[in-house]
Amino acid sequence: MYLVWFLVIGALAGWIAGQLMRGRGFGLLGDLLIGIAGAFVGGLLFRVLGIASYSLVGSLISATIGAVFLIWLIRALRKR
Repeated sequence: MYLVWFLVIGALAGWIAGQLMRGRGFGLLGDLLIGIAGAFVGGLLFRVLGIASYSLVGSLISATIGAVFLIWLIRALRKR
């Protein structure tokens, strides 16, 4: 059941990150996949910073921050 919630939160975070980051997007499917990866990255970033997110909202916030970071990183690497 944890995996299902992880995927749902990641997909929602990807959609939110796609809306927050202006410019040329990656499409709905791309944003959802980036959001799922961003959920993992956001969780790692929060653990490194010593921030804990226990609730559904906290998980969504950390996943969204991770997805925004990944979108920024992908765009920065594409410009090279």
